Amino acid sequence: MASNGGFQNSGYNNDRPPSSTGSGDADVATDPASSSFFMNDYKKHDDLKQMLDTNKDNLKLEAMKRIIGMVAKGKDASDLFPAVVKNVVSKNLEVKKLVYVYLTRYAEEQQDLALLSISTFQRALKDPNQLIRASALRVLSSIRVPVIVPIMMLSIKESCNDMSPYVRKTAAHAIPKLFSLDPELKDQLIEVIEKLLADKTTLVAGSAIQAFEEVCPERIDLIHKNYRKLCNLLVDVEEWGQVVIINMLTRYARTQFVNPNRDDMIEEESEKAFYGSDEDEEKEDKEEEEDDKPKKKPYVMDPDHRLLLRNCKPLLNSRNAAVVMAVAQLYYHCAPRAEVGMVAKSLIRLLRSHKEVQYIVLSNIATMSVKRKGMFEPFLKSFYVHSTDPTHVKLLKLEILTNLGTETSISTIIREFQTYITSTDKEFAAATIQAIGRCASTIPEITDTCLNGLVRLMSNRDETVVAESVVVIKKLLQMQSTDSVSQPQEHKDIIVHMAKMAQDITVPMARASILWMIGEYSDRVPKIAPDVLRQCAKNFINEEDIVKLQILNLAAKLCITNSKQTKLLCQYVFNLAKYDQNYDIRDRARFLRQLIIPGEKAGAFAKYAKKMFLATKPAPVLESKFKDRDQFQLATLSHVLNTKATGYREIPDFPEVAPDPTVRNVEVPTAWVADTNLLAQKKKKKGGKVKPAKKKSFYSDEESEEEDEDEEEEEDSSDETDSSEEDSSEEEEESDEEEDEEDEKPKKKSKKVEDEEDEESSEEVDSSEEEESSEEEDEEEESSDEEPQPKAKSTKAKTGATSNAAMLLDLDLTMSLGDTLVNQDAEEAEVGSTVANPAAVGKSDFLMPVLAQDMSSLSIGGDTGRSTTVTAPSFIPTKTYELLNRITGGGLSITYRFTRTVSIFSEKMASVELTLTNSSDKPVLNVKIGDKKLQSGMEIFDFPEIGNLGVGATVTATMGINFADTTQPATFDVCTQEKKFSVTVKAPVGEQIQPVNMAENEFDKQQGKLSGMNENSGTVDMATENTDIKTISRRVYEVANVVQVPSMQDNTYKFAGKTLSAGALVLISVKLDGRKAALKVNCEKMVIGSMLLKDLKDSMTKKD
Repeated sequence: MASNGGFQNSGYNNDRPPSSTGSGDADVATDPASSSFFMNDYKKHDDLKQMLDTNKDNLKLEAMKRIIGMVAKGKDASDLFPAVVKNVVSKNLEVKKLVYVYLTRYAEEQQDLALLSISTFQRALKDPNQLIRASALRVLSSIRVPVIVPIMMLSIKESCNDMSPYVRKTAAHAIPKLFSLDPELKDQLIEVIEKLLADKTTLVAGSAIQAFEEVCPERIDLIHKNYRKLCNLLVDVEEWGQVVIINMLTRYARTQFVNPNRDDMIEEESEKAFYGSDEDEEKEDKEEEEDDKPKKKPYVMDPDHRLLLRNCKPLLNSRNAAVVMAVAQLYYHCAPRAEVGMVAKSLIRLLRSHKEVQYIVLSNIATMSVKRKGMFEPFLKSFYVHSTDPTHVKLLKLEILTNLGTETSISTIIREFQTYITSTDKEFAAATIQAIGRCASTIPEITDTCLNGLVRLMSNRDETVVAESVVVIKKLLQMQSTDSVSQPQEHKDIIVHMAKMAQDITVPMARASILWMIGEYSDRVPKIAPDVLRQCAKNFINEEDIVKLQILNLAAKLCITNSKQTKLLCQYVFNLAKYDQNYDIRDRARFLRQLIIPGEKAGAFAKYAKKMFLATKPAPVLESKFKDRDQFQLATLSHVLNTKATGYREIPDFPEVAPDPTVRNVEVPTAWVADTNLLAQKKKKKGGKVKPAKKKSFYSDEESEEEDEDEEEEEDSSDETDSSEEDSSEEEEESDEEEDEEDEKPKKKSKKVEDEEDEESSEEVDSSEEEESSEEEDEEEESSDEEPQPKAKSTKAKTGATSNAAMLLDLDLTMSLGDTLVNQDAEEAEVGSTVANPAAVGKSDFLMPVLAQDMSSLSIGGDTGRSTTVTAPSFIPTKTYELLNRITGGGLSITYRFTRTVSIFSEKMASVELTLTNSSDKPVLNVKIGDKKLQSGMEIFDFPEIGNLGVGATVTATMGINFADTTQPATFDVCTQEKKFSVTVKAPVGEQIQPVNMAENEFDKQQGKLSGMNENSGTVDMATENTDIKTISRRVYEVANVVQVPSMQDNTYKFAGKTLSAGALVLISVKLDGRKAALKVNCEKMVIGSMLLKDLKDSMTKKD
């Protein structure tokens, strides 16, 4: 009663919502078989949803921990996806991490909901925390929707350049996911993989190789330059990365190095006896005759081959079984025979691991032991079977012991086998008997011993042992009969003994084996064989099919050899078989009747019946089932299954001749050496003095030449006020001192400016040091000729003039292409500006053209100064888009178009013209914009409220939208007095651009900066009538709000614009080559660039 009451109580207690903490009570409560499952008020995970909807981070964190716990236990938590995905914008770092873990698990199942958070994931890719960036990329790559393939591609490209190796590792993991989603991106992904392969971080190496293996394993050329780096990093790579790298390097070694075990390369000299014989002397004479023939070259291992083996050897001590197996298969497939044995001890160590690991290791050892017995012979006892071993492990150990059997160790192995026969595991006992038979067949010295032992086993009580013994004896007798007939009496006794047991054995295979032996060796037992046939004929209809077939064979053979006694019996058996249910037996009976008992119309084969039935049969071959398994690479699924699995790549054969080893050489950057002769010639041409060679810099020759020229100008200017000296080195010292004196006052006045610029340039030079130390550093920099120093042409600075336009500041600015020392005006030039404007320098005009060009390269996009100005649009589109359908809007329909005019609300907004039409039978009142659902950074300026829209009336209104240079739509509500409609405005990327005037040289310069990942290019085939400039311009204007840049190049058309929100330059170039047009879009906003290129391609290929 107590138990019943407890059961009832537990049922009523299930009224409360089930807990998801993972406790035992929760498992009972959420069990579908419990009574709570069928209750009306049952709400699954209602408490978790409430916790996720609160504003308290601690409750959200607790709920997410419980949800992740459910996921870890394998429970379905997909119904919580809407509640969890709302918290992706949580500011709590711990909550956000757990949300990303959950989304990674369910993003593929809930794709529609996950797509709503794409913009959040994109913003998270810029998060300061590396874990958030990596998690965002992981979730983004888990949403397997073709629509977001461009976004995924751009995210991967950005992440592979991330400062954090963890994020780069995650980018490598995302590459195979993207490749499986869109294989056409293979070429772009290969470029990313090539960059990741060059990464020197051990955390990235394994993931990069995995991406390489799944996307482009045939591109072996990508590995050449990174081969030695991978070998040296191998020890420090994480464990699963080591497995991937070793497997890849195994195939690489098989294609790039020659076989170290090729017979024609290894010269094995046999040891000669101490006392030579006459035969030895004859051999020596023959060898002397063969000395004239060309000798085979001895094998010399490639240093890179040796590097691989040497660096993999320490990994044999790894705690990870997969790493040890990977090294073992590398040595087995690629190492010389003498060195393969070193992996045996490590593999034996793995046998102490779990049974799953034991099975894989033993499978590989079984394959190795077939051809290389000596490797594991010292560890014979490690393969002895334990009573606690599972059957599959026992069978593998038995296989290995059989493979390792030699003349010296076979006695020990046979004694071990004797104990296995008594095992209660029938399958294992039967396999042991088969193993004894294999040992007897491979080692002739123990064949008779094994045969006698098997005969004694026929008296065993276990029928399975007896049956298996009969089958093995039959094979051994057949093998001995084929070799020689030296022991017919012993064989006769065995056959007689087995004939007596024929009626007691019930296992079909054993009975069939006995009947086959009696028929095959009927001449040795002529009196017993007919009686056995008589007994079998009596019970013919009750026998198994395999036994019936052997009875028919026995009857046919006896009819041929002893027809007087067995002919009638043979006919009786044929008649029984004639009406058997099995058609194989019926066909066999008809076939044998025509051969053995021919009628009047006897066939031509009847006279050859004796030769056909009593011919010597080939002996069965008893061999290991692992004999041909080495065709598969060891430590692979295909090797374990002994069949080619999906995704398996066959291990290649060694080349006959080694490929060029220089492809693996990596050029080491050498120190820069100045060409003093070239400098001397330039000096003489200008009438200057040749200076001695000074300390070399790592910058280019051109910069060094410019630097020397500038120094010469400085010397000339110093000669005007000071007496000239013959020694050029003294002139430099004097001019340097004068410059330092000139710089003292400006440095004191602009100390703060120096500090700000030094912080931006991230240099090690500290501008807050004392004035003397900074002057010493300036002297060292000038004496080392590191950078070209622009010099003032006016002599006012040397006379102590205080004009700010002539003051120079030494600013260390870090640029993407190298560290360049720039002298800039202290007051008129803005600190940290991105573009150097020559017009802003002042009247002194002391900036050299090269310096101005270098300073302008500090910016990639952004404001381009006075050289680019916003202009009027060249084309006003008339295309309209539907915002609100008149059926959905209850008679109110709204369309919109982009006017491409400068918005009156904000210069960052796109001007959108709305056309509102009332198709209903009553006026629409108070039309206005309601709630807005915008992404971060987006803005909307409402159109004025329309108080009364009459029946059939049409009104236009203008609104401004800042799309923040994204492809995300602007969602808001259009409200009337009675209803509210949610609408969405989508802006093509071309409508988020405004045209700017630009000179061609400025266009080319900015296009050069926006190269690499900021450049998108493609080619299209155009109709002949569409290749004129007018049509091309119109097609470009239809897609993007840009203006044409005057170009001096033939068949090249250039267009320029900039994005509305960020002001990033958008440069479009179209180059015609016949009917083919090469399109190129350069933009710092990579999403806009790629989408704009796609729209341009569609526009160029469409027909009018």
